Amino acid sequence: MTRVFVLTNHKGGVGKSTSATNIAFGLTGLLRRAGAANCRVLLIDTDSQSHATLVTTGRNDFGTDDSLYSVLMADRQAAPQVMASVIVQSHWDADLHVLPASALLEGGERELMGVAGAPYRLADPLSRIAGHYAAVVIDTRPSFSLMTEMALVAATDAIIPVEPRYLETVGLLSVMNKINDVREGWRRPDLRVSGILVTKMDSRVKGHNHLLDELKSHNILGRLLCGVIPANEAVSYAHREHVSIFAHDPKAPASHAYAQLIGTLVKRLKGSAA
Repeated sequence: MTRVFVLTNHKGGVGKSTSATNIAFGLTGLLRRAGAANCRVLLIDTDSQSHATLVTTGRNDFGTDDSLYSVLMADRQAAPQVMASVIVQSHWDADLHVLPASALLEGGERELMGVAGAPYRLADPLSRIAGHYAAVVIDTRPSFSLMTEMALVAATDAIIPVEPRYLETVGLLSVMNKINDVREGWRRPDLRVSGILVTKMDSRVKGHNHLLDELKSHNILGRLLCGVIPANEAVSYAHREHVSIFAHDPKAPASHAYAQLIGTLVKRLKGSAA
């Protein structure tokens, strides 16, 4: 079964798109270097702001006929073919494919509210094509909307990016409870919270260190810590250049941190293939 990683949190600005794009790109490279038979990774952008789409394709003008919106609005029998037809190649890597977002997703979500089976409109067609990929990575908007619910229903592994200043135990447990509600309510037993990813960590700030230590010592949350990404100007520069952090500066602290995280995820992919 192809692992589907979803990056989600109800807070904005915590590095979901940055993490989703660099994880997806990093997976293709690491799989290739490991000699994997299949190195293709699919990045799905479910956020109408289209940040992940823009940086990986250089475009944010996808619309009615060439985006995720097209898939969600399609007849359900035709949706897998529509999905396959609108996926594009990223300019970052030939093996990184993108299902682009569109500003139309905002209105599309309203149209689908209350429609029977709406939460499965991403999962169902994805299940038909996911086998062509070694992994799928889904970026979400900063809210638990219907679009985010669709992403979670389609996923196997939820990763929660969070800044050190947002490391409140109550907040993280709330996100986890929401993910568990989706798993139970929509009968998706393969969905699980696989990691908490701390982003924008500045070890010079005492408050950051204190909150990280609290997270590590928590009996539940501490076991889920899967990576710590340092605050790094290289990330902003990479965004502006529409390139990955690895392409901008492979020696940057954020590059090393994402590489460690990706190594952990590849081990999970190998485990699921065994």
